Amino acid sequence: MMNGTCEHSMLSMKLGFHWKGTKHKQLEGKDSAMKVFRQRKPLYALFAMLVLTMLLAACGNSSSGDNTGSNTGSGSTANGKGCKNVGVLLPETASSERWDSKDRPLLTDAITKAVGQAPQFYNAEGDATKQQNQADTALTKGACILVVAPFDGQAAAAIVAKAKSRGVPVIAYDRLIQSKDLNYYVSFDNVKVGELQGQYIVDHYKDYTKSGTNMVMINGAQTDNNAILFRQGALSKLQPLVEAKSLTKVYDQYTPAWDNDKARTEMDGALNAQNGNVQIAYVANDGMANSVIAALKAKQLNGKVLVTGQDATVAGLQNIILGDQMMTVYKAISKEAQATADLVKAISDGTDTAGVTNGATTKTADGGAVPSVLEQPVAIDKTNVKTVLDDNYVTKGDLCKGLPAGAGGIC
Repeated sequence: MMNGTCEHSMLSMKLGFHWKGTKHKQLEGKDSAMKVFRQRKPLYALFAMLVLTMLLAACGNSSSGDNTGSNTGSGSTANGKGCKNVGVLLPETASSERWDSKDRPLLTDAITKAVGQAPQFYNAEGDATKQQNQADTALTKGACILVVAPFDGQAAAAIVAKAKSRGVPVIAYDRLIQSKDLNYYVSFDNVKVGELQGQYIVDHYKDYTKSGTNMVMINGAQTDNNAILFRQGALSKLQPLVEAKSLTKVYDQYTPAWDNDKARTEMDGALNAQNGNVQIAYVANDGMANSVIAALKAKQLNGKVLVTGQDATVAGLQNIILGDQMMTVYKAISKEAQATADLVKAISDGTDTAGVTNGATTKTADGGAVPSVLEQPVAIDKTNVKTVLDDNYVTKGDLCKGLPAGAGGIC
């Protein structure tokens, strides 16, 4: 649809051509004038086409709702203001049960309360390309705020770019997206997560190194910035012991896609290479820790090797109660989900988000400083398993299912 200015210009142009045509008709019968007219007619036609093309281009640009290259959007939901349609994109389900069992219901409840409408939900199931297609679908269905837990933090920068071109703000959830155009980031202090894991080893390694000092490190996916931060935090505590030769790092690898089966293969390989002589297993999360424990059980080493984890899953907590895993890291996902909903509400209401982020920022690889909310993690071992019950993070029924009566002093 053309605006009034364009319509007026087009009409004026038409009238002008009609006037010129009438004027030229008055020259009929005059051979010399007719000759001039015939010589210049192609020039008039070319000029008319150029002017018409310029007018159409100007009208098209002024009436388009696609603000490609800017972060202004269109309509009442520009930059998320007035937005009720929120798209949530989760990364996978294979590596951890948390995404569908914890994050999805908590985000659904918190965002619905924040904007009065349930969000769209998608899960990439470990496929970065699929996640980008899901983002396109969410935008096509009118999502005006995106909450993205990226499967691949680098690849997801394309999601941020597409959203920015449509004036749609993006909140990276739990995992950082490496884009300076990212609007917000909500997660936990992930270096601190690694520090808690590493410090637990520092505090307890002597109980497990009577016959050797070998340590393996089975990290998460290198495409997940969190995995890099977990390892960074852990090594900040462990490296002094390695340099003092109190611990010997014999294996240190990232695990593609946080794949639990690959973690089992990695641990089998490390055990075979060391002829079973492994005393410490730094493992980045509970899902992979469960696979590592399976490898240890196959060699009757479970309970004799210090194994770490993260996420306070039911399986991880049960392994702690049984003595096969020594610790996990509890991250109160309810706080993460609520902080995300608080940002969604502030964006939708058009109010200042500084009250939510409190000035915190997180750096991206391309030089960005993204306003952030970073919640604090808690170390859990057999002495404080009850913490997750008190927070209603897991139920006693789920925790004790399949365990002997009296296990851990809880069941």
